[in-house]
Amino acid sequence: MEDNNYTPEIQELFLRFIVSDPELFVRVNTIVRPYMFDKKFQKAITFLQEHTTEYNAIPTIDQIEATTGLLLERVEGIGPNHTDWFLDSLERFCRHKALEKAILDSTDLLESGDYGAVEQKIKEATQVSLVKDLGLEYFENPKERLEWIKAQSGAISTGWKMFDHKLYGGLNRGEITIFAGGSGAGKSLFLQNLGVNWALAGLNVVYISLELSEQLISMRLDAMISEHSTKDIMKNIDDVDLKVRMKGKSAGKFRVKQMSSGINANDIRAYVREYEINHDVKVDCLLVDYLDLMSPISAKISPGDMFIKDKYVSEELRNIATERNILFATASQLNRGAVEEIEFDHSHIAGGISKIQTADNVVGIFTSNAMRERGRYQIQFMKTRSSSGVGSKVDLKFNPDTLRVTDLDEDDDDALTVTTNSLVDQLKRTNTIKTAEPESSNTINAALNIREFMKKNDV
Repeated sequence: MEDNNYTPEIQELFLRFIVSDPELFVRVNTIVRPYMFDKKFQKAITFLQEHTTEYNAIPTIDQIEATTGLLLERVEGIGPNHTDWFLDSLERFCRHKALEKAILDSTDLLESGDYGAVEQKIKEATQVSLVKDLGLEYFENPKERLEWIKAQSGAISTGWKMFDHKLYGGLNRGEITIFAGGSGAGKSLFLQNLGVNWALAGLNVVYISLELSEQLISMRLDAMISEHSTKDIMKNIDDVDLKVRMKGKSAGKFRVKQMSSGINANDIRAYVREYEINHDVKVDCLLVDYLDLMSPISAKISPGDMFIKDKYVSEELRNIATERNILFATASQLNRGAVEEIEFDHSHIAGGISKIQTADNVVGIFTSNAMRERGRYQIQFMKTRSSSGVGSKVDLKFNPDTLRVTDLDEDDDDALTVTTNSLVDQLKRTNTIKTAEPESSNTINAALNIREFMKKNDV
């Protein structure tokens, strides 16, 4: 059946399926509306729904004929294939009719300039769908269920041993993870390191920047992968080229894209889809730098209402992670008052608790001059859905020259656990924790090098 070939005969066949199997009617009743059908069938649809609501039972064929004058014949021998065809076809039919109505109803709204209302109508129409997956029967074959979960790869490593340990193996597809830090804490660097780890593990990564240029990000990645200092990149172009190409042979794809501040989730969704189609690649990981610079899809939400704005943006980003079944991570700003704190909690997240509620994992990034001098990053797990690691901290090694964040050298988990809090405790005792400053001078040098490089090469 062609998508638009909804002839009266096809519509009547839909009704015949409905009156032949009460269970089918129950499954489709949530999306079926009388206006979707030709006028000759609308009265029957209305009667079916009203009768079922009042008597909790579908009317008989005789009752339908007596009330509406429409004679319907049952469909005999309905099997699984027939059911699948009916559900898929009716779902498309209802969605198309809903979209058709939404477009027609939007004429006046377009004339008045209410584009937000138009967008909402279209969005609701495109989301008309049936719940075909009825879930799993818990007590039925636990072994098969657990083996299936295991086969789905489960948690995927972040590339940091103790980070993975706290999350029972790593991060999961379909979840959203937020890395929160103060201004200059290195949120972008952390996301870039995570992207490098995933790409080197063979995963396809898309990194969307709403602040930093593609050139600056690329030079940071050059330093991380080639192990050359950021200030020496331009002096060793040939060696950087060789090392990056060699690493790339066994790595996944790593796409870096700068987009304008104020974009919404639909812009990201469209870009990822376009990238996959044009380059014949399936995106495994999506990194967005960062959440606070995005706008909600709905134009009705005021950008000044931080709680509502961030709530919608977070939910919309999580929808992308879920619908595409990908690893998704983004960053968010901590309040200014949180910069000097030893412990992070929900109140330190800029914009309020709305982001926390939506995210599956929230990880605070803590750094200071003293910690940078010692080559350390510290992260604190503020929220996790899949582990009991909330409140725990992990120290990571930071190389200020190559900008690489790696595990500490110790192999013993117990030794690492002890190290986790010792640095901050020491700093706390000696009162050396200061407000985080802008990223290291090497990063500034990198930016200057970019300008020189672009000037020399007429970019």
